[in-house]
Amino acid sequence: MGTTVTRAMILAAGRGERLRPFTDHIPKPLLEVAGKPLIVRHLESLAAAGIRDVIINVGHLGDVLMQALGTDWHGVGIRYSDERDGRLETGGALVRALPLLGDAPFLLVNGDICTDFPWSRLCQPAASRGHLVLVPNPAQHPHGDFALRGGLVALTGEERHTYAGIARLDPALFRDFPEQSAPLAPWLRRWIAAGLLEGTLYRGRWTDVGTVERLLTARRECAEAAGRGL
Repeated sequence: MGTTVTRAMILAAGRGERLRPFTDHIPKPLLEVAGKPLIVRHLESLAAAGIRDVIINVGHLGDVLMQALGTDWHGVGIRYSDERDGRLETGGALVRALPLLGDAPFLLVNGDICTDFPWSRLCQPAASRGHLVLVPNPAQHPHGDFALRGGLVALTGEERHTYAGIARLDPALFRDFPEQSAPLAPWLRRWIAAGLLEGTLYRGRWTDVGTVERLLTARRECAEAAGRGL
């Protein structure tokens, strides 16, 4: 039935063009929401769920990010997959990081989301090769990505949802791909068509912090949640 997940990879190499001028001097994952960097929010919640080993891919302003986080964050070991020689897309980034990821399933987390998702839901032993978390479609992505059918992610369906940038994946899924710049989406669709990926719909707090407007939205929502003691 698989093993308990104790490792995660945070995707943090992006330039963040739509967040300029903030990202001219600050890596996108270090942008603060309610007084705390996005990536620190991830590290806190991942550690609370039992994650003890985190791999972070670095590209734009990677030196700044590595200096800010170091290699040990309150008992969570941090290792870096270096893409400063030319950023790989998500698929290629995962292939490059395979030597660090090992053989056991790991959590995959987009570094530019702000969420209260309970990571422990994905850390329990499971038989499936992967699990995608979907969210209700945000305004900037009204048509969604995938549907859910009988606990599995489906390519088609009457109600489609948006991939949240949160997943549990088996490294074996990536073994046959070469290390080169490649998006993850076509691979996800291949695995979904083969019936390999389970999925759930999460209706809690989630924001894709991809623009200045959405960064401000995340800051407001987190501040309101803190005011309510959440």
